[in-house]
Amino acid sequence: MRIPRNLNVWKMGMVNYLDALKLQEKLVSDRKLGKIPDTILSLQHPPTYTLGKRRTDHNLLVPEADLRTMGAELHYTQRGGDITYHGPHQAILYPIISLKDKGLGARKYVENLESIMIELASLYGVSALAGMNKCETGVWVGDRKIGAIGVRISSGITSHGMAFNIDPDLNYFKHIVPCGIADKEVTSLKRETNMVLPAEEVIQEQLVSCFARSFGYDTLVQKENVAIALGKGGESDENL
Repeated sequence: MRIPRNLNVWKMGMVNYLDALKLQEKLVSDRKLGKIPDTILSLQHPPTYTLGKRRTDHNLLVPEADLRTMGAELHYTQRGGDITYHGPHQAILYPIISLKDKGLGARKYVENLESIMIELASLYGVSALAGMNKCETGVWVGDRKIGAIGVRISSGITSHGMAFNIDPDLNYFKHIVPCGIADKEVTSLKRETNMVLPAEEVIQEQLVSCFARSFGYDTLVQKENVAIALGKGGESDENL
């Protein structure tokens, strides 16, 4: 008999990027030691640009001082991928899960993340596809990118993850070469669908549900108030 798989889901709302990064590092360490089960962070960030470990600064098209003027931050990370933007009205998931336990390699893991965002888009009548080659990792509607992926895997434990554009301010993408691809546009679910969108919290929950189905989790343990993770309060559990 297969052992039931539980997934802790931390619903965090708007979180500063560095706070989320520090939290991921702690959770990765705890997951490696078996102190916690597979966990996923569901959140949004204030306007933030991040660069991957390849340090492709040339794809930032404005001086860093200009970013500060517009209220955006710039951070360097150890994830894969090129420069990208995170901001309000994006559904962001950071899975902290063991790939070894699932017998998955890095490529299959990324393909699963792509399929999750494709499934979410389909719920709103949007036909999305994975990129055609390694340089186009992510999810696309035609030649317009709707979902980005940048992951880190350490000793079989994942961090960082994916960002799905619900209705972000697309003007922020004009200051970078998104994901290092110069001749492609960025789009959003709001722009592509003919349907009236529900509250963003609903869409983020749908993305988590798609993730759980893709990776075979049986029970989601919702962490409804996880400010304690950032040193600010308490938390409560709710099984789904």
